[in-house]
Order: sequence, then structure tokens, then C-alpha cells
Amino acid sequence: MARTNPHYDTLAAGYLFPEIARRARAFAAAHPGVKLHRLGIGDTTEPLPPTVIAGLHAGVDRLASVATYTGYGDYEGDPPIREAIARHYRRRGVEIGLDEIFVSDGAKPDSGNIQSVFAPDSVVAVQDPAYPVYVDTNVIAGRGGAFDPAAQQYRGLVYLPCTADNGFFPDLPAAPVDLVYLCSPNNPTGAVATREQLARFVAFARARRAVIVFDAAYSAFIRDPELPRSIFEIEGARECAIEIHSFSKTAGFTGVRLGWTVVPRDLTLEDGEPGKVNRLWRRRQSTFFNGPSNVVQAGGVAALSDAGLAECQVVIDHYLENARLIRAGLRSMGLVCHGGENAPYVWLETPGRMPSWAFFDRLLEEAHVISTPGSGFGPGGEGYMRLSAFGHRADIEAAVASIRDGLRG
Repeated sequence: MARTNPHYDTLAAGYLFPEIARRARAFAAAHPGVKLHRLGIGDTTEPLPPTVIAGLHAGVDRLASVATYTGYGDYEGDPPIREAIARHYRRRGVEIGLDEIFVSDGAKPDSGNIQSVFAPDSVVAVQDPAYPVYVDTNVIAGRGGAFDPAAQQYRGLVYLPCTADNGFFPDLPAAPVDLVYLCSPNNPTGAVATREQLARFVAFARARRAVIVFDAAYSAFIRDPELPRSIFEIEGARECAIEIHSFSKTAGFTGVRLGWTVVPRDLTLEDGEPGKVNRLWRRRQSTFFNGPSNVVQAGGVAALSDAGLAECQVVIDHYLENARLIRAGLRSMGLVCHGGENAPYVWLETPGRMPSWAFFDRLLEEAHVISTPGSGFGPGGEGYMRLSAFGHRADIEAAVASIRDGLRG
């Protein structure tokens, strides 16, 4: 008799963003004609740059000729895109081998799929608050244990608090762990790890044969040259870290879909020699995945060219200016907010630490603004809201004005 995976039943609630959409739809239905301002989901809004569009067109055109047509490509991504990614790292002084780069259809699936190569009973630590995919995929894999409604935590996971007191970057785990998920620039808090902070985690992981899963999807938003964009800028990280990256926010590929994961050959676990994780991930990808779209890969190569990077940077600067406008507007009202300087998210403290969903409803009702409740990212997010800087300039300005003019008290 067929049975379902029981670990799905332990998920505490529906995925965060569909619930936001449901509440927004209900409000719109009850208030026809009211314009909603969207500062919620981090979806890009600006057109792809000309160089990227030209690269995508070239990828399509190659399929129209017998001489240049291609079918299946390499499971780990075709050589041109991996070479472009390697050059991208080399600009930061980091050497990555082509056989260590695995191109995929995005950072989100890689974040969930990578844990499949580790032991089912691995102890997992996550930043709190954290991008929900890190938590939910490990719960589905059976690592979460029972959900504690009082603590709003899964008993099988280790939560690393990120608070205003520690600059929204966690202290080292107090107990032994096997996998540590880190994200910098952070989603949702907008905090960026320093070299010293990452070095402490690298030393911790090397000493305990733990693995850091490092999400660098927002690294292109870092403006401070002293802040690392890759964990592999930290000495020793090749022995203990995997890095996941994305074209979604760097080049506006949220709907185009392209990302990559770096699994160093030097990565060493307690039960395996160097190179084993790299081989296992290659086996996983070749079994479950036929490689990314060859058309999209052509767009990715263009995005990582000198011209493409310069054009993409203009779009990123647009979003960063949006973040500045949000942050300045909120602070002018006496609201306390963090992030938004080297990241596209502003992390807003709710007035009087009002529960996050209650303030979500208040922003919707009074200011007609859709936001993201911090509690949806874990218990450490309660009393906060994530505001997204992805949007057209006029829409961002209108949303800030609506909060200023509509929010009562």
C-alpha cells in the first residue's frame, strides 16, 4: 500500500509567500479599486540588460541552425558558463576549478537538494531568522523532529539567534552540529558578514568536520570593499564549505532561472576522503537533473562578461537606491530599521514589537502596503518585517509615502 512521506506532515504551516498572497487577495477583493503597494516578495522588476538579452537571443539563434544546434549539455553546466563563473571568482582573488562548479536552475533548488548528499541523521544549524527553504527542506528530509508550538521551533534543528545585539550575525553553535546554513548578505535581515565573522565559522567547521552551506545569492549588492562576497575568500573554507549562488538577483533571472553551486574537491567529511562530496553531488545532479537550459546558459555567460556585469550593476544600484529610500522614509517616521545598505532588504522593527502578522495586517489595512512578516522566517523574526527594495522607483516612492501618510499612531 502506498504511503506519503510523513515528514511533510510535520511542517508547521504553509509556505510563507503563498499565505501573503492569500491575505493580499482577500483584502483586494474586499476593497475594490484600492491600489496595493508591494514591498513583500523579493522578485525583480527591471528589464534584463541589453547584453544579457543579446546573449539569450544568440542562444536561441544557435538552435535554428544544423551547424550550431545542441541537445543535452553537460549535467554540471556547459564549459563556457563554468569558465565564466570561474573568471568571476578570479576577479575576487579566488581560484575555483571547472570540475567544482555545478550550474543549475537556481539557488533555491540547490539549497534544498544539497542536503541529500549528507547523512539523514545530520544535525543541522540555521540562522534564526532564516530563509524558509533551509528549514523546510531539512524537515521534509526528516531532520527537523517535532515542531514545538510554544517555541515556534523544530526540536531537531539548532537555531542560531541573529539579533540587534549581535548585529544579526550568529554566535558559534554551543553544541556539536554537522551542517550550518549561513546567508550573506542575509535574507531576511540584510546583514552582511565580516571576514572575521566568517573566519570564526570556518575555524569551527574545520575543527569539527562540519560543513557550511553558504548562500551568496545577494553578494552582488555588497558595496563595502572590506566585506567578503564569497566564503572562499576566507582561508581554509575550501575544506569545509559549499557555496550556492544565483543569477536571479545579480542579473534579474528570477523567471529565467539559473544558478550554481561550488563543491570544492578539498571538502572533507568524517567518513570520506577529499573529493567524495564533489563526486556525490555530481552523481546526484546527473541522476535527477539534465542540466540547465542551453539558451539560459548563453544568457548567463553574457551576464558575467565585462559589459554584462557593468549593465547588471546599474540595475543593482537601482534596487540599492530603492532600499535607501525605504530606510530613510521609515527612519524619518521614527521607526527602527536595519539592513538595506549592502543588501536589497530592510529589516523593520514593528512598533512596540507588535506581532509580525498583526503589523502585516495593519500595514495592509492602513497603508495598503504588502510586506513580509519576520516571524515567517523563524522565531527570531517575530517583531520584525522584511521590506523588499525590488520594484520600480515610482512604486517604491509611492509605497513609502503611503506608509508615511496612512499608518496611524
